[in-house]
Amino acid sequence: MTLTLDRPDAPSAVASGRSRVVAFWALAVAVPLVFLGLFFAWPVVEMIAKGFVVDGRLDLGGFADVFSRPRTWRIIGLTLAQATLGTLLSVALGVPGAYVLYRHTFRGRALVRAFVTVPFVLPTVVVGVAFRSLLVSGGPLGFLHLDGTFVAIVAALVFFNYAVVVRAVGGLWERLDPRAEQAARALGASPWRAFRTVTLPALTPALASAASLTFLYCATAFGTVLVLGGLQFGTIETEIWVQTTQFLDLRAAAVLSVVQLVVVAAALTLAGRARSRRERALALTLPEASVRPLRLRRPVGMPAGDGHALTLVATAVTAAVVLLLALPLVNLVVRSLRTDAGWGLDHYTALGTTGGALTVTVWQATLNSLRVALDATVIALVVGGLVALVVSRRPRRAIGRRAVVGLDALFMLPLGVSAVTVGFGFLLSMHHPFGLPVDLRTSPVLVPIAQAVVAVPLVVRTVLPVLRAIDPRLREAAATLGAAPGRVLRTVDLSIATRSLGLAIGFAFAASLGEFGATSFLARPDRPTLPVVIFRLIGRPGPESYGMALAASVVLALLTAGIVALCERLRAPGAGGEWW
Repeated sequence: MTLTLDRPDAPSAVASGRSRVVAFWALAVAVPLVFLGLFFAWPVVEMIAKGFVVDGRLDLGGFADVFSRPRTWRIIGLTLAQATLGTLLSVALGVPGAYVLYRHTFRGRALVRAFVTVPFVLPTVVVGVAFRSLLVSGGPLGFLHLDGTFVAIVAALVFFNYAVVVRAVGGLWERLDPRAEQAARALGASPWRAFRTVTLPALTPALASAASLTFLYCATAFGTVLVLGGLQFGTIETEIWVQTTQFLDLRAAAVLSVVQLVVVAAALTLAGRARSRRERALALTLPEASVRPLRLRRPVGMPAGDGHALTLVATAVTAAVVLLLALPLVNLVVRSLRTDAGWGLDHYTALGTTGGALTVTVWQATLNSLRVALDATVIALVVGGLVALVVSRRPRRAIGRRAVVGLDALFMLPLGVSAVTVGFGFLLSMHHPFGLPVDLRTSPVLVPIAQAVVAVPLVVRTVLPVLRAIDPRLREAAATLGAAPGRVLRTVDLSIATRSLGLAIGFAFAASLGEFGATSFLARPDRPTLPVVIFRLIGRPGPESYGMALAASVVLALLTAGIVALCERLRAPGAGGEWW
């Protein structure tokens, strides 16, 4: 990077610049904290307080009441079981995928990488509908009788989280120096022993980070579990929704929200520590440009035999997983085109009609979703960008470092706290807030704000690695050349951070477009979003409604995947960025 900077004319200009920088950093910390406090902490606390405050007094008897119910322990057991199995299977299948897609080169590798990312960015409601259409009676896998079973839920969770493991582990594996493993092979170690004793320990930080976050996503799954498991195979997340919307038992919902918050905090703590170790491991790897990917035929320096067999096994497993990832998506499209009279676009034509559970057409709901997602993305970019900028700092004092770590963890909480809790908390807290004579619950502004709360952590995780990768010597060089602190910030940090905006916009927009938990509470009947409409269509009996739900799911899937693919393609080369 070439810096062309002018020296300040007078010391007063330096002082003025420093004061502006101090004001900027104060705002950079205050704005996200105020946003998080007003639109996350306050609704969550309001929701939980409704369950624990009786006649103006604190009553914690709800814990004993809720935990004395066999249903509660069954729900907790199902949540932990599905999260554990989903994590183990995702890691077991994702490691071979990371090896093939990040340690080898072959034609179409970029396309396969992009394809395995698609399930992660799909709305959870679409994933549930896709698997439901695959497993129902008359579907391609209907003979397995897995519709509405625990196995179907775990399979859908693996489908959703496979890309998390592949990209987290592959990102580190791609930059590992292969000479250590080659030296072990030269000393007589078998391919498996060289992998187990040399490569696997080096990958441990990435594996721990991917596993902890996969567990978090599996434990807090909502739309997928609600569509596939119904009320028989619920989780803490779906149980909060049931207790809130069907039983109106706010005490039980509050207790379960606290339980989920504890699980989420533990998972985020493990993920944060693993991510720190992963970042330190990345700092010790070779520069990305100096690592040469291996040909898929046979890795360089590895003789034919067991090593080649391991590559073939990894390739076969990855190919099988890619086909399995494609199966629900292809079947979703095929089933949406099948009608009682044969093949046609009848279900898509019906998307322009209303009636029954719908007060607007699907196309109107789609436009509403796009408008809301655009507003939510702008909010998430501003708030998340400021958080990433602050957290990327490396204070010299220990108290400053702890504050930065705490702020980072604080803004990850919306990833795991129940969106149902947030949504219902909005309904409780936004009725004449602060005594103002206005009812914000009827305002269309609440929906994009709620979606932005969910999208902010994704923006932070995408932009933050880019900012942390900036060589501190660039800032020092700019300051040496006479740049004021504000100009250093603009010239170095902000200019480099813009490289990752494409991917950040894509994931924020996709997360907002597919958000269902909080939106299901806040969306007005005359302004529903597309995921809300799809869920209504699923719950309406009749093949016509089901066919419309399939067609609407295809529309939502194409929108989400297309937007993410476009934004990632527009991302500057070498911009990096993560999203886990």
